[in-house]
Amino acid sequence: MDMMTAHQTRSLTEAASAANPKVVAREVEVYYGEKRALNKVSVDVPDRGVMAFIGPSGCGKSTFLRCINRMNDTISTCRVTGKITIEDQDIYDPELDVVQLRARVGMVFQKPNPFPKSIFENVAYGPRIHGLAKSKADLEVLVQDSLQKASLWNEVKDRLHESGTGLSGGQQQRLCIARAIAVSPDVILMDEPCSALDPIATARVEELIDELRNNFCIIIVTHSMQQAARVSQRTAFFHLGTLVEEGATQTIFTNPTDQRTQDYITGRFG
Repeated sequence: MDMMTAHQTRSLTEAASAANPKVVAREVEVYYGEKRALNKVSVDVPDRGVMAFIGPSGCGKSTFLRCINRMNDTISTCRVTGKITIEDQDIYDPELDVVQLRARVGMVFQKPNPFPKSIFENVAYGPRIHGLAKSKADLEVLVQDSLQKASLWNEVKDRLHESGTGLSGGQQQRLCIARAIAVSPDVILMDEPCSALDPIATARVEELIDELRNNFCIIIVTHSMQQAARVSQRTAFFHLGTLVEEGATQTIFTNPTDQRTQDYITGRFG
């Protein structure tokens, strides 16, 4: 009976988060000069859980991911049209503070990129500049909490003042995740976060993603369909700059509606 109740509760929670999406994109297009890289992408991302973006190289999945924290703004030839909202706020509103947006939308990159500072300072940096800790004691609690959430505390608690760059690749990536969650973001974007890691480190990061999904909206770009199947609850398939289809991960992998998705998943291209 308990199993049944848990399953029903999970189904209700998933239905509720689908009804109240965290991120809503409508007709989003991205141009690099005259070249269109994304074509009228519309999708709702649930409030909690993991959505995976899959598709062959150059299909637009990372380009779309970078629209969600306006990383494309850093490219002078790039132009974004359409609308993206996070909790009903238009993130391309000219009045919006992009620095604040990037605190709300954390980013974990393909290659671990800890700051050349101590492990403690890597995590403390964001809360300090955004004024999230009232005292040194508050900051220490926040750093410990973030490292615990990132499954890294037990490995680094005796070496907090050593450089973050001295950690192994997998530990560095978990440090980057701790750094991202330290400012309590609304959304965490992950751009192929395991592609530079060995299988054991990858498994640790996947376990971590599975834990974090209960508290965060996570969007992961991955070239690994197996990884998408393991960590995500919803999957969006991109092809040639178009969002072909999006749905429950199990459905996308077992019963897709579009032939292009079927061909990609069965290895006919990509």
